[in-house]
Amino acid sequence: MSDRTAHVIIRGQVQGVGYRAFVEDEAAILGVEGWVRNRLDGSVEAVFAGPADAVETMIEACRQGPWSARVEAVDVRTAKADVLALRSREKFAVLATE
Repeated sequence: MSDRTAHVIIRGQVQGVGYRAFVEDEAAILGVEGWVRNRLDGSVEAVFAGPADAVETMIEACRQGPWSARVEAVDVRTAKADVLALRSREKFAVLATE
């Protein structure tokens, strides 16, 4: 199966509920590369790269979130691999709010 890179914005009650840690843990389980961060508008932004099926599984996990979150919308678009450059050497990173 081919690789995919997805840029995802998650809206709802997704900050202050362990959402970024949830995404980081799911990415580690699935072996997906990328990053996640809070945004100043209250949403969470993430980039996932890897086998298309693993990336799709990550997106579906984002639609659920941790038990304490209330996800209202997940916007997904295809991204170029250069968006991965925002992280340093980690396979998956939690970035500062932007």
